[in-house]
Amino acid sequence: MLDWRAYIDETARAISFLSRLPVPDRFFAGHDGSLSKTAAAFPVAGLLIALPSACVLALSLTLGAGSTLAALLTITVHVVTTGALHEDGLSDTADGLGGGHDRDKALTIMKDSRIGTYGALALILSIALRTTALATLCIPGSIAPAIAAWLAGASLSRGLMVWHWSSLPTARTDGVASRAGAPTKPVANLALALGGALAIALGWLALPLAALLTSLIASGILSYGFTAHIRQRLGGQTGDTIGACQQFAEIGFLVTLAIAL
Repeated sequence: MLDWRAYIDETARAISFLSRLPVPDRFFAGHDGSLSKTAAAFPVAGLLIALPSACVLALSLTLGAGSTLAALLTITVHVVTTGALHEDGLSDTADGLGGGHDRDKALTIMKDSRIGTYGALALILSIALRTTALATLCIPGSIAPAIAAWLAGASLSRGLMVWHWSSLPTARTDGVASRAGAPTKPVANLALALGGALAIALGWLALPLAALLTSLIASGILSYGFTAHIRQRLGGQTGDTIGACQQFAEIGFLVTLAIAL
């Protein structure tokens, strides 16, 4: 039986970890800082974290902004809200995989805070693909499909990133993901189920079912492929690859949905 009071506490902690949004100190009283249980709340936290940017999207379209401008404003607000947490992981992962010829070199590059060519290109492509896809989903006369897709992608991608986290051993013992404590399989399964359920529930309101399911499958396949590649190249996950998985999952969902519609 799920303890909803405890889950609310974990959701608050997840919001604090995944964003710059303020969370009352009472949620951290007596907490050891571990994310092994908190990860189960990542999909719900992802949904709540995406609400401010979804409001910007709705307001921009209502006021007559063009779809591209509205989409870019939405992603800008979201990046500010999250502190570019996942974008940073994507950038570091791209630099490591692109510039590292072996595991140790790749991990060393990923730990370097400086951004390289591969990381810069990954960021540009991530913003461009998500902006274009979200703009395509801004159907004239209806703001519901774009908002539903944005919120659904936020929830689904956080569930898939937890799955990535739990599916691989840690690649290094001094990283953030290692210190935070890996989620157990039941926690990861709950996160994945909640991410998928929230995505379906949100998408059901405004998106064609076939396009929604196709996008869910595409996002899952892309996350699986990325995880398999990380297993082969690094032998395990890091905080950066977890963030990168979120980006791949969200991009895959939004782009596939934009094409399917």
